[in-house]
Amino acid sequence: MQQKTISLPAPAKLNLFLHINGRRKDGYHELQTLFQFIDRSDILHFTPTAKHTIQITPEIDGVSLEDNLIYKAASLLLPYRQNPCGILINLEKNLPMGGGLGGGSSDAATTLVALNQLWQCDLTTEQLTKLGLTLGADVPIFISGHAAWAEGVGELFTPANPIEHWYIVLTPDCHVDTGEIFSHQRLTRDTPKMKIAPALEGEVKNFQNDCEAIVSELYPEVNEAIQTLNQHGRSRLTGTGACVFAAFESREQAESAFSKLPKSIKGFISKGLNSSPLYVETN
Repeated sequence: MQQKTISLPAPAKLNLFLHINGRRKDGYHELQTLFQFIDRSDILHFTPTAKHTIQITPEIDGVSLEDNLIYKAASLLLPYRQNPCGILINLEKNLPMGGGLGGGSSDAATTLVALNQLWQCDLTTEQLTKLGLTLGADVPIFISGHAAWAEGVGELFTPANPIEHWYIVLTPDCHVDTGEIFSHQRLTRDTPKMKIAPALEGEVKNFQNDCEAIVSELYPEVNEAIQTLNQHGRSRLTGTGACVFAAFESREQAESAFSKLPKSIKGFISKGLNSSPLYVETN
């Protein structure tokens, strides 16, 4: 078998704000958020094999193969596979785990998009999105490939075009437990629902992340990152964290602020993107 490797990005996202509007009877939370991609990605390399199995390298410490979202995503496509080859997936991990950048969800989405092509499944974007939602509420946005306003548990989204700022993203050295945050008794769950128009009109400076107060209290590293970045711009938590970010109008402004941060603070500069790099690569 000719082994032609396809390499595709799994881009990060930012939640430009995150409002929690209530808790449903099934335990999930009603929320409103605005997703935007950034030009920072994991890279996945897909190599067809003759073994008819799903192999993933390298192994992730503490995560079994069956619990790996990449493996779960690939397994969902097995019933639709027209090209019965196996697949070797090598993950080049650049995004922090538990950072709120959507790395695991993005890896799963890229896997669905790539294997839909390699295995000749011929599923539509809508069908892939429905499969992706079974893996997590953030997966559909990465499959859709465009910045979006999201509601429900995050699965109801409308394409949006927020300003493509430059961002400083700080990556505190901790792994935030999303379940712990959403189950916390003092989590704000009553932010009034807002209309979509203000978010689609561009600027979201006055919006907030309802998880930020609890995450800052439970994770001192996150609180330190927020306080540090606040000295140079308005910082916000993305998702349930741990990463925090601040927006700047130009790369020069972001670089200038980044150069003034303590050397002990980890992070990077990134460009906001309303179109996913995944589809730039696949088209």
